[in-house]
Amino acid sequence: MYKKVRTPCIGVCSTGIGDDVCRGCKRFAHEVIDWNAYTEEQRRIIAERREGYLVNAVRSQLEIVDEKRFVAQLRHQQIRFDGSQSPYCWVFELLRAGASQINDLREYGLSPTPPARGVPLVEVRQRIDEDFYALSVAYYQRFVAPGVIKG
Repeated sequence: MYKKVRTPCIGVCSTGIGDDVCRGCKRFAHEVIDWNAYTEEQRRIIAERREGYLVNAVRSQLEIVDEKRFVAQLRHQQIRFDGSQSPYCWVFELLRAGASQINDLREYGLSPTPPARGVPLVEVRQRIDEDFYALSVAYYQRFVAPGVIKG
């Protein structure tokens, strides 16, 4: 049995100012509007799409090299994470909570990928967020918007 899918809203909605994809949660505008009317299966499909994009965005910048150490640090730092998601989603939660306070990624069981080496972690977090958004927008433009325009 699946657990209930919680809203991914982070309180930074940009659909109200005309964005087709929310810059906060990366859902499409109609998904934000219709969320409460969706079935759990519909919510799960959205959650899985978002998770895949976030995992890709994180993995392009950071690698988990010691998952036990990473999870121990999440618990020590009291970072909330969803155990049903990929650990790469948890990396983003860690970065959102305190990228500016992390000095040594090795202490967290993480390692930068070549494009992220020598880049301040706050900038890495920003890159991940931008890539997550870009992947969501690309999907929207390729698969959703044509149906909206023609429909």
